[in-house]
Amino acid sequence: MSRLLRDRRGGFGAAVLCVTVVVAIAAPLVTSGAPAAQADVAGARFLPPLATDRHGGFHPLGTDRFGRDVWARLAYGARVSLSVSLLAVLLSLVVGVAVGATAGYAPAGGATALLLLGITDFALALPRVVLLLLLASLWPPSAALVVLVLGGTGWMTIARLVQGEVRALAARPFVEGATALGAGRGRVLWRHILPNALTPVIVATALGVGNAIMLEAGLSFLGLGVQPPTPSWGNMIASGRDTLVNAPWVATAPGLALVLVVVACTLLGDAVRDAYHGERGMGKGEG
Repeated sequence: MSRLLRDRRGGFGAAVLCVTVVVAIAAPLVTSGAPAAQADVAGARFLPPLATDRHGGFHPLGTDRFGRDVWARLAYGARVSLSVSLLAVLLSLVVGVAVGATAGYAPAGGATALLLLGITDFALALPRVVLLLLLASLWPPSAALVVLVLGGTGWMTIARLVQGEVRALAARPFVEGATALGAGRGRVLWRHILPNALTPVIVATALGVGNAIMLEAGLSFLGLGVQPPTPSWGNMIASGRDTLVNAPWVATAPGLALVLVVVACTLLGDAVRDAYHGERGMGKGEG
């Protein structure tokens, strides 16, 4: 933990994510109105950043074609994009840990391990982007569908990671000691092995959040994700793509926010990974 706190990448990533989460939670307090408000379309459309409309409303990031405040939509869109991505990663985490732990602790070469690993390898062989587009096009677009699609196509890497960690830890002396004391296989797995196997999973989760945010934005940009007027960074970028010349702030603001948060997730994941490998290296040296 001390190594992670000293890493500037981790500090920057954590700070950006904390600010984004605070803004998303406190959106009603840090914005001036509802994200879908269209009180004065003719008088407030395409106002530039830091402009004030004729009713005295201040728009720090300007307005879009419908006179909606871009800052309000950005803050409320952070709620949607972050919640959808976090729920999708959580679903991937639950499925991946369950499949990987079961396959890793099952007898090597047994039917259970072979079946689970075969399903995982088959799912890994499928192109994820193509599968995402196929699944998202089969049902009416919604936030719930994005969660299910992203979660259902993102668990395989976690499963493989957990399976390898569990397989390695199962041969350690403390597992043999717990078994000798009469602990059942289920108790040994969930109480002794999994807690020691979750650190690399945390790294994968941090990186997975950034990837899920990008994929959610891509689906929403294509009209297969969160639907307007509900704001999402992806559909905000899509709504401003044809006004890049006369009103570039409409698409630039959510685009920059998306890039910043994804970079923050990547930097935080890299910092956690380096701290984890550094601690493991120190542990081996001391041993």
